[in-house]
Amino acid sequence: MKIFSAAQIKACDSYTIKAANIQSSELMENAALKCTQWLTKNLPSESVYLVLCGGGNNGGDGLAIARMLHHFGYGVKAFLLQHTSDYSKDNLHNFENLKHIDNDLVELVPLDTFITDIPEHFIIIDAILGTGLNRPAEGWVAQFIQHINHLPNRKVAIDIPSGLPADNIPHEDAVILRADDTLSFQFYKRSFLHPETGIYTGEVHLLDIGLNQYFIDNTPSIYNTIDKTSLQHFFKKRKPFTHKGNYGTALIIGGSYGMMGAVALSSKAALRAGVGKLKALIPTCGYPIFQTLVPEAMCLTNGEQAIQHIRLNEPFEAIAIGPGMGTSEKTGDALASFLETCKQPLILDADALNMLSKRKELHHLIPPYSVLTPHPKEYERLFGSSVNSMLRLEHARAEAIRLNITIVLKDHHSIVVSPEGECWYNTSGNAGLATGGSGDVLTGIITGLMAQGYHGIEAAMMGVWLHGVAADISLENQSEESLIAGDILDYIGKAFKEIY
Repeated sequence: MKIFSAAQIKACDSYTIKAANIQSSELMENAALKCTQWLTKNLPSESVYLVLCGGGNNGGDGLAIARMLHHFGYGVKAFLLQHTSDYSKDNLHNFENLKHIDNDLVELVPLDTFITDIPEHFIIIDAILGTGLNRPAEGWVAQFIQHINHLPNRKVAIDIPSGLPADNIPHEDAVILRADDTLSFQFYKRSFLHPETGIYTGEVHLLDIGLNQYFIDNTPSIYNTIDKTSLQHFFKKRKPFTHKGNYGTALIIGGSYGMMGAVALSSKAALRAGVGKLKALIPTCGYPIFQTLVPEAMCLTNGEQAIQHIRLNEPFEAIAIGPGMGTSEKTGDALASFLETCKQPLILDADALNMLSKRKELHHLIPPYSVLTPHPKEYERLFGSSVNSMLRLEHARAEAIRLNITIVLKDHHSIVVSPEGECWYNTSGNAGLATGGSGDVLTGIITGLMAQGYHGIEAAMMGVWLHGVAADISLENQSEESLIAGDILDYIGKAFKEIY
């Protein structure tokens, strides 16, 4: 699914209005109806609503929602903030409609005043500021939002929480309404998917308001979300009359004294992802541990407590390096020597990335179309720091293009950056993935997929999605607190079935 900027969304609205030969008020009416339907379906039937409206089209949505809630028999009152003298046409239209039905359904809120004594069971609908926001909330409006944030009521934002920009991360002192739910029209906004700003949206619900599909299909965006539809374009379902040789041989290089669990988790994940045959190159000290934990894999060893050299005597369809590998000088030398001769794409994670961050002169040796999977600190050590995660993504785009590689920026919403600079946000997964070994599982899944013939960008996209879906399915039997990396392995199979 494409992610459009605020300007592209505005253009999509305009195109839809012209193509359908409708008035802008009709599109607003449809958006308000979708929100009202969500509210009446998902919130208690006895709910009472307080709708806070600004002077723009977002406020117009709120006024129309208030009218519809009243029509369906709900207790509701709208408040229109007098923070501007420039109210939109559709806002004024819905204001007059609401007054015409019952003058008591809407009240003007004069400058520098606040709404007090709101019962805790009232649901607050936020329609103060929308995607047209071009500067931070300030003055009385900012104070008003802060006042609402301090209330214990459940808060539902319409399209976007007030004060939150769609396309960038504001200064840390910016005032933004903190919603429990956000009813977003048709698209995710980029700010919903970054840690600094995603905390304000609560749970995001995408509502199809009938925007023109031709415009959506033919308007390019370098930002997208990963979903089943995008994966189905390249998913390789298994065929009968095949054997293990048809699904590739993978090698995972890693492990060191005290850190054999990481390479074992990666290996198990590669197997669960469908690789035909798997070998692991590990230090001798880990041999009995690994053979016990992963009996389905074959084992190669060198070095006593850490890998001392990497010399391959056979071809592999996929090679991953790093899980639990350690960063000793000899291991770093082994990695450097291997990179000097290796030409095939690699999966580089964990300690491989840490060693590359200490030896930046090796960056140019990373084979084209390799996949790097850094978490934020690993990325910072590799390529430098950024002011915020959105700027880090733009920096990663430049690095992916420069080195001709795929970068997986691991986060709550991991982002896959292609060698062409396209960005794919993952929306599966949950906070239970914030646990040791979770990244090792992801590395193994990507490795198993690449061994089966998926390109690096495809394996990364499918890998992060499967990883997240497996964690989501695991919550049927686990909590986010109790989830461990091994649990993810148990549900990779069910995650694959979701693609079917």
